Amino acid sequence: MSVWLPGAPCTPRGCVQPTARAAAVPLAVLRLTAVGLLLLPGIALLPLGRRVPEGLVRRWCRWIVRAAGVRVRIAGAAPPTGGLLLVANHISWLDVPLLAAVRPARMLAKTEIRRWPVAGALAARGGVLFIDRDRLRTLPETVAALTTILRGGAAVAVFPEGSTWCGRARGHFRRAVFEAALDAGVPVQPARIRYRGVRGTPATAPAFVGDDTLLASLWRVASARGVTAEVEVREPIPPGSHGDRRALACAAQPEVSAGHA
Repeated sequence: MSVWLPGAPCTPRGCVQPTARAAAVPLAVLRLTAVGLLLLPGIALLPLGRRVPEGLVRRWCRWIVRAAGVRVRIAGAAPPTGGLLLVANHISWLDVPLLAAVRPARMLAKTEIRRWPVAGALAARGGVLFIDRDRLRTLPETVAALTTILRGGAAVAVFPEGSTWCGRARGHFRRAVFEAALDAGVPVQPARIRYRGVRGTPATAPAFVGDDTLLASLWRVASARGVTAEVEVREPIPPGSHGDRRALACAAQPEVSAGHA
């Protein structure tokens, strides 16, 4: 494993706590079925790309999360139009539709996802950009691709921590992706994602960490009760306000980390 490869100490056994109330098995199966049925029209519309209205994409992404049994609350600043680097902390696979519910964007994901059955092929067809975290020399190519997309007026969503964390702990932002925003001259908009339980306490059931499998995580989320996903969208950081990627990453990190336990 590369010495620079982003990682987190979080594990399912050490960090993920079961919810106080679990949904009955039939309800969990019903939720997963609903998620699968909602994915079908999204797959059918993939060839249309950006021609699908953004408002429809945002609602569809909220429905995906809601179908899994998780309530959604999105608050804060509205994202600007045009090129935008949308950055957030990373806890769960649910973070992807949650950010798309803020503003539909091209996603940057680790190349391992491309090898996932079904999901990897769909991600590639949906325009996901893959980064090989084991090969540092490919990083400039990835940053150049991000810059081109941003200059074209599209939004790109990135999780700069480089790995998922349980939500009770967090990682530091990697700086490379912020170079793309600097080169393209676009704003950076931080978003903070949190998962809450019935009484407002942190919920770790959605966390997808360590050696967790996607199937295990899907079942754990569908079996949980009373989980709410909160997305707080912060004010955009305007282009030109920071001279280098280190300063820009340092400006975005507190906006995302504030309020974490």
